[in-house]
Amino acid sequence: MRSLLYPVLAAALLAVSSATFPAAAAPKTELMLAVHGEPDSGFDPTLGWGEYGYPLFQSTLLKRDAKLDFVPDLATAWTLSDDRKSWTVTIRGDVKFSDGRPLTARDVAFTYETAKKTGSVLDLTELVSVRAVDQQTVVFELKAPRITFLNTLSILGIVPEHAYDARTYGRAPIGSGPFRLVSWTGGEQAIVEPNPLYYGTKPAFSKVTFLFTKDDATYAAARTGKIDVAAISNALAGTVPAGMVQVVAKTVDNRGLAFPIQPDTGRKTGKGYPIGNNVTADPAIRKAVNVALDRNALAAAVLNGFGRPAYGPADDLPWDNPAHRLADADPAAARKILADAGWKPGADGILEKNGVRAKFSIYYSAADSTRQSLALASADMIRPLGIEVEVLGRSWDEIRPRMHSNVVVFGAGSHDPFEAYNLYVGTGAEGGWWFNTGLYDNPAVKAHFDKALSAASMADLVPGWQAAAWDGKTGYGMKGDAAWAWMVNIDHVYFVSECLDIGPRQIEPHGHGFPITYNLEDWRWTCP
Repeated sequence: MRSLLYPVLAAALLAVSSATFPAAAAPKTELMLAVHGEPDSGFDPTLGWGEYGYPLFQSTLLKRDAKLDFVPDLATAWTLSDDRKSWTVTIRGDVKFSDGRPLTARDVAFTYETAKKTGSVLDLTELVSVRAVDQQTVVFELKAPRITFLNTLSILGIVPEHAYDARTYGRAPIGSGPFRLVSWTGGEQAIVEPNPLYYGTKPAFSKVTFLFTKDDATYAAARTGKIDVAAISNALAGTVPAGMVQVVAKTVDNRGLAFPIQPDTGRKTGKGYPIGNNVTADPAIRKAVNVALDRNALAAAVLNGFGRPAYGPADDLPWDNPAHRLADADPAAARKILADAGWKPGADGILEKNGVRAKFSIYYSAADSTRQSLALASADMIRPLGIEVEVLGRSWDEIRPRMHSNVVVFGAGSHDPFEAYNLYVGTGAEGGWWFNTGLYDNPAVKAHFDKALSAASMADLVPGWQAAAWDGKTGYGMKGDAAWAWMVNIDHVYFVSECLDIGPRQIEPHGHGFPITYNLEDWRWTCP
């Protein structure tokens, strides 16, 4: 199938390119990007557009800079009340949407109210109300203190109350961001141009085309010099085309094994999905798997060297706690953990304990070759311990009813510290989310999280967040309950024209592609 489709895609790409690029163009005023990330639900922030990276067409109240510090976008000031449940945000008074209408505090309130009603990927359950006090002041009231709400202020792009129709907005967005959408052909390309009414740094390019091509077609186009930035799969990243440089973005785009934590007592979820697994409910099993995995080998073999070991959900972010880690790639230590916990070899060499055979299944999305490779490779590292492991590729619809009773390869990675709360305290499928599918429950961990949410600043949140991973006695991390076995953080690899300066890189979140454009308005062409 691949050999039949590839010439068609390549021919289409070259046709588009030859029609778009003149033979000579200096200085260059147009860019061609192939960075994946076409949104399924359109460019509507209230439905999740911008969750990974800046929304381009819309402004946010705050932004994160290259160091992930919060900086102003629409907001000129933001203050937290003494009870830490109310945020007052003052916005700029000189902002207009791309249709010429002014952006006011009413638009901010409308956006948050709309996003809360849609129940999108943004968690606004703690938001009680949002109101415009005057043209430039908006007040958010929360149910309880949640300092991580600051991150929400940096994600949700503001939509215009006067021009928002949920049925059409995603395909024809109006916003106040640095760019405006000219056209979007689903599955093929989106063309954008600078928003002439944007209040910030003026983009240097008059037109940017996003191509939504598959990996092979993207790589072929990069080799022929037809595109300026290409998101490249790790398998193809080794050979850099002439005229381009390799940019490797460090990420928290991680993959790990989510363990069922509860024992199998016959319980089921409200939807009838079975809960529990009597093997992975034993912390010794989970800890032994964590110690046995050779994460450097996984990064080298599965990611072609473009990745690094993952020990937790936020490696190297400010709220990470390396103290929770155990040395890995140590099968002898893993065997000792199991033996000390009472697991003994049966007649066929598979471990047993109290009549329970050490056997579990690892599920992965059958559409994802990286998850497949990680599942197979990790199983090969676990089996020598005397644990029988079955590896099964299925659709997400088929995995959903099995995810509370089986090990699943999941991915995560966010600039929002609250993701860790969701992963270890979340309500799993009962809450409609894919968080905490193993139904992990440790009151001490939750207490650390909850106390930290009441902090007065993000810096003050860090000690509590780190204690949740490991406080010296317990935690969700490897030395504690080992609720996950995190495996790798996947580098995001790009080929970038050697004439294009894309500025400093952030540690990128989950989602390869659009995060590279977080500062697109700052990109500059450096060649004559």
